[in-house]
Amino acid sequence: MKKPSSLHPEKMAVVGAGLVGSLWALMLAQRGHQVDVYERRSDPRIGPAKGGRSINLALSDRGWRALEKAGISEEVRKIALPIEGRLMHAIDGTLTFQRYGLPGAPGLHGDPQCIYSVSRANLNRLLVESAENHTDVNFHFGQKCVHADFQKAELTLEKQSGATDVVSYNRVFGTDGAFSAVRDRMMRSDRFNFEQRYLEHGYKEVSMQPDAESAFKMRSDALHIWPRGEFMLMALPNPDGTFTCTLFAPYAGPNGLDGLQTREQTATYFETHFPDVLPLIPDLLDQWETNPVSSLVMTRCHPWHEGDTACLMGDAAHAIVPFYGQGMNSGMEDCSVLIDLLDSMEHPDQWGEVFQAYTDARKPAGDAIMELALRNYIEMRDKTGDPKFLLQKRIESKLATIYPGRWIPLYSQVTFSHTPYHHALEAGLRQDRIMASILSRPKIEETWDSPEVAQAAIEALEKTH
Repeated sequence: MKKPSSLHPEKMAVVGAGLVGSLWALMLAQRGHQVDVYERRSDPRIGPAKGGRSINLALSDRGWRALEKAGISEEVRKIALPIEGRLMHAIDGTLTFQRYGLPGAPGLHGDPQCIYSVSRANLNRLLVESAENHTDVNFHFGQKCVHADFQKAELTLEKQSGATDVVSYNRVFGTDGAFSAVRDRMMRSDRFNFEQRYLEHGYKEVSMQPDAESAFKMRSDALHIWPRGEFMLMALPNPDGTFTCTLFAPYAGPNGLDGLQTREQTATYFETHFPDVLPLIPDLLDQWETNPVSSLVMTRCHPWHEGDTACLMGDAAHAIVPFYGQGMNSGMEDCSVLIDLLDSMEHPDQWGEVFQAYTDARKPAGDAIMELALRNYIEMRDKTGDPKFLLQKRIESKLATIYPGRWIPLYSQVTFSHTPYHHALEAGLRQDRIMASILSRPKIEETWDSPEVAQAAIEALEKTH
């Protein structure tokens, strides 16, 4: 059956040329639609990439599926670096490695399961270029959406000169981030719910350059974490030999970012909490003075569409904190779900039904990944160095090995599957209750590897289904 979206090409407006917007524009054009993308910022392909506030991206299965649907996964693979697990750095220098994937489970192209580190700037450039190579996609940079009229199907755009234009469309997609202009217009609609809140923590980035031989200064197949209770340092490698290092900490308090105003305060802070890092970043204090502190915002809204003319995707619909590495992946999964719904349309007047089905499918998932990301922040900063937590991970890894498909760790469900996030969260909470019971057993440190413990865990799991 031919796809009606190809038989009835429409004029599509995409507001926001970030990762989700540029990918979505390409998908729409591949189905015969004329797509205009409007972006308030300048062209990301012009000039050097801006550092200091990007947070490296962790690309995993949900993102890869969307890239494969768009036919560009192989190009992205060339700029992505495989990350096999977490490497925890204790204050005394002790290192503990925790592998991400399940033993023997195949990942991308048959490789072991892993996530992939990719530069936001490089990926955005690649996606924009791939979309613009399609004859039916046109990008308009330096044009800020200042108003959307869904009844008239018009956008008002303000150019950098201050002049304004009004453009028409058949459908508009808001992919313009956590402070979306399209969503702002939806908030004036009856019965539209919106919630925004900030984490009491912020972040600042610095870059670790390669050594004199242009080699990585630390293990390059790991996400490095320095867990310190209420705060942590994290580092992800880049293909050019650098690491993007990010300090996440509360604004206030003895370990807060507000207290790092001078070079002396910053030096003392790192000497106290991250003594192994200072020799690796000789210009850390210079970078610290230059790079900004950034906040962490979360948003939720409902519905994610307005009738049959407007739809929200990515951070515009569900901005989350970055601690599960799923912000980009969840946005790209929006693209996968919505394009599958469009491809299943039998009549061109079903847009309203498609948008409703999209909201129904993705809203619970968006709420769940926000909760998962908040929970994972606590895990990364508080628990990754805890012996009890590491024991739990060893037990779960063994259960997943001897009971494949029956016990699937939460991280694997979120990162290496396409299980809806809300279903993964429910399963994770159920497994956490079982593991709390297992870890409370007498002498569990000595008996964790026994058949009795494994049998008790799987029996408890089966009773909950």
